[in-house]
Amino acid sequence: MSEPCVKRRIIYPGTFDPITHGHEDLVRRAAALFDEVVVAVAAQTAKKTIFPLTERVTLAEATLDGIPGVRIRPFPGLLIHLLQEEGTHLILRGLRAISDFEHEFQLASINRRMDAQIETLFLMTSDQHTFLSSSLVREISRLGGDVGAFVQPVVAEALKRHFPAE
Repeated sequence: MSEPCVKRRIIYPGTFDPITHGHEDLVRRAAALFDEVVVAVAAQTAKKTIFPLTERVTLAEATLDGIPGVRIRPFPGLLIHLLQEEGTHLILRGLRAISDFEHEFQLASINRRMDAQIETLFLMTSDQHTFLSSSLVREISRLGGDVGAFVQPVVAEALKRHFPAE
C-alpha cells in the first residue's frame, strides 16, 4: 500500500520592498524542491517600506510570473497564523552571509517556540546574489543609479517612478 500523496508547500515570507533577482533565484530553486512555494508579502512590518502592500504584491507577481508552483499572497499578521491557514509548517528563508544567520536564527527560534511543528529551511543565496539586498537596491535607485542588473525591468521602472531623477 502506497503513502497518500501529500502536497509539500513552503512559505517564503518577506517584505519584498522591492523584490530582487536574489529573491527570484531563491523562489526558482525552492520551486524545484517543493510542490508549491507561497511567496507571502508582509503587510505589517517594523521596516519602513517605500511601496504599499498592493504594489509589492503586484511587483512580485510580475517578477515571478511563469514559475510553476508559485503563488503570491499578502499576509496581514503573524506568520504562524498564515502557516496554519495554508496548512503547512515549513518556512523558507535565504541566507546571504553569516551576518544574516543570527537574525534568522532568532526568528526561527521564536516561531518554533510559538508552534513546535514549525520548521525553517535555509537556502544559501547563489554566489552572484550574496551582496544583493532590497535596501541596497532602494539606496542605489534613490541616488539615481541604474538597478537593472538587480531587479526585473518592471521593478526598475517602479523604482524610477518612486525616485524621479532630480
